[in-house]
Amino acid sequence: MSRRKKLPLIEKVEILDIGAEGKAIAKHNEKIIFIPQLVPGDIVDIRISKKRKNYLEGFPVKFHKYSAIRTDPYCVHFGTCGGCKWQNLPYEEQLKYKQKQVYDQLHRIGKIPSVQLEKMSNILPSEKTKYYRNKLEYTFSNNRWLTREEIDSGKEFPDMDALGFHVPGMFDKVIDITECYHQPSPSNEIRNAVREFSKQNGLSFFDIRKQVGFLRNLIIRNTSSDQWMVIISFFYEDKEKREAILEHISHSFPNLTSLMYVINSKKNDTITDQDIKLFKGKDHIIEEMEELKFMVGPKSFYQTNSTQAYELYKTVRKFANLQGSEVVYDLYTGTGTIACFISSGAVHVIGIESVPEAIEDAGRNSHLNGIDNIDFYTGDIKDLFNNEFITENGKPDIIILDPPRAGVHKDVIHNIQLASPEKIIYISCNPATQARDINFLLEDYEVSEIQPVDMFPQTHHVENIVLLNRK
Repeated sequence: MSRRKKLPLIEKVEILDIGAEGKAIAKHNEKIIFIPQLVPGDIVDIRISKKRKNYLEGFPVKFHKYSAIRTDPYCVHFGTCGGCKWQNLPYEEQLKYKQKQVYDQLHRIGKIPSVQLEKMSNILPSEKTKYYRNKLEYTFSNNRWLTREEIDSGKEFPDMDALGFHVPGMFDKVIDITECYHQPSPSNEIRNAVREFSKQNGLSFFDIRKQVGFLRNLIIRNTSSDQWMVIISFFYEDKEKREAILEHISHSFPNLTSLMYVINSKKNDTITDQDIKLFKGKDHIIEEMEELKFMVGPKSFYQTNSTQAYELYKTVRKFANLQGSEVVYDLYTGTGTIACFISSGAVHVIGIESVPEAIEDAGRNSHLNGIDNIDFYTGDIKDLFNNEFITENGKPDIIILDPPRAGVHKDVIHNIQLASPEKIIYISCNPATQARDINFLLEDYEVSEIQPVDMFPQTHHVENIVLLNRK
């Protein structure tokens, strides 16, 4: 029998910085060490878990000194839940490191000249650092994650049901969330009431490995105008049990705008391809922004921080500086929120999106707001956005990009270069892929404005907007 090799320990290492993906950085023998959830100034013993040619990865096992800038996390689930990994970092420091992340990646990956990077504005802070999200998705599981204290106690725990978030990196383990600081009241009350009723009435929680169990997911959405939507995902139909829990939710929270459910018997949790049914109320909630209204359905994408979404859209409108005669292409338009928001300043807006349900939402939103100068198209952007499409719809003066984290396909970059708009406004939730894509455009464009936006306080994630002007 072979013995498991003991992981090496490096003692009294000082944390020097925070890098990409929010990981703390230390150095040992000229090698960089990446460690999660530490703060610059901490001095710790690090157990090395991975060795690579140019760097190491590890985790802390003992603190010798706590950083002077460290702050106390406010959530009891901190350290286990992967949602708010920067609670131990003051908000001002979070903003500093997010700004640095954007600058470093635009400089290192994008090769953007320093003189252009000097045009970066200070990151726009979030008005709310707690209770800022408008959507949360919880998972029912019969395989609850046990805390270190529970394991050390040596006790048996017959109740292993949980309603909460997945443990990072473990698809079958769920943390039983008692209070979450992401979403305002009554989000916590709804989740806890659903769990209590389910346990009291013997409703089975899902087992993802065995693919058995009745209750699967709970989704809670809200808007800035205090409209609320609750969606329960069941693994199979049981009319009596389903109606019992839905009636309990409806009775306990009579002010819900929308109460829906879905029977999802697939092996994965996604419901975008499922038939979501209305139980009570409306099949949507309404988000408002200036004079505009946006319908948010159970499958709709909407920026999860409504307040900061408004700041982001205002920045896009400022960068566009529309004079009323421009043709604007909004690639990766999603549900058309940006297209609708800037439409009053343009002569014509073209929105393209690959997800048919999103385009349906976009059409409803433009109709709801009486906007008649937008045309939406469904299709893979790398195939649809070409010379023939541009000939039919008009040459773009401005192109807005808001792609997924993976960035823009190289064929789309090529067609943007052929379309040669005067301005490109690139919005990204991943500055690394944004920097990569911008680098391809620097031959013909220069960076004129850079505006980071903090959409997700207490996390390392950052949104960034870059304005490129044709040379």
